Amino acid sequence: MTEERAMEAALRPKALSDFVGQQTVRRQLSLVLESSRMRGTASDHVLLSGPPGLGKTTLAMIIAAEMNAALRISSGPAIQHAGDLAAILSSLTEGEVLFVDEIHRMSRPAEELLYMAMEDFRVDVIVGKGAGATSIPLELPPFTLVGATTRAGLLPGPLRDRFGFTGHLEFYSEHELELVLRRSSVMLDMNVAGAGFAEIASRSRGTPRIANRLLRRVRDWALVHGVHEVDQATAAAALEMYEVDERGLDRLDRSVLEALCLKFKGGPVGLSTLAVLVGEETETVETVAEPYLVREGLLARTPRGRVATDDAWRHLGLTPPERHPDSLSG
Repeated sequence: MTEERAMEAALRPKALSDFVGQQTVRRQLSLVLESSRMRGTASDHVLLSGPPGLGKTTLAMIIAAEMNAALRISSGPAIQHAGDLAAILSSLTEGEVLFVDEIHRMSRPAEELLYMAMEDFRVDVIVGKGAGATSIPLELPPFTLVGATTRAGLLPGPLRDRFGFTGHLEFYSEHELELVLRRSSVMLDMNVAGAGFAEIASRSRGTPRIANRLLRRVRDWALVHGVHEVDQATAAAALEMYEVDERGLDRLDRSVLEALCLKFKGGPVGLSTLAVLVGEETETVETVAEPYLVREGLLARTPRGRVATDDAWRHLGLTPPERHPDSLSG
């Protein structure tokens, strides 16, 4: 795991000009950072939202590098008390970038402390308890908060409004993923044909993190089998061995579709029942498998439960059943 994390870190672009995709966010963020450098001040606070694996953490690191500032990394679940946040904020240096991942999972007391810190660069530290408690104002040096969230709708309005720049990251096209893979293959010292890049990109679910992970698995397969150039056939064979099919579905995704189609004739099926059938936690099915299956048009959420679409049946090599016109409504 340590080697995997080190490899992921090595594959991250270090400058905004090297960051592939997200053209609109990249252009807007570049303007914000350039303006801050010209004024000689810390950048406005930045909120990055979007699905996992699209580059929010990488952009936070790039912001610190572009501003020539130190980077402090924390996460929402790790900040459960106002005192935890106060300790982090009070140790920041001028211009430092504080990156808080999954910021929507911070506790409410910590959020309220953050309001004043973001706006006035000041926090009130409570010393003592009960009637003898005293509030001591603590001045903070100007800093930049970069928040990342996969669920922007869970952020309270007062916190969201205090960010000077908000960027939403979209899924990548296959062409953009090929560019990511080409850059990564050079760093991994791999010889990959154009068709090999296309094959891996088509199975990467629009996500650079997944694309880089699959590229490393293809590298392993090619190394063990003595393949010196990864072409389409090599990439396909390697990914089939790792149970990633031509549409990017893995074992869990297919298990969900097979449970729906083979045991419940396509549904509708309740989420908890579906989770028991595939041997996973309800949250895992809902947050890991469902979003991609819905986005691919293979699964539908209805008021009565989950339903496999005709496309799902065909993907499994099965004949779709006759359906009532209203069976997929909702």
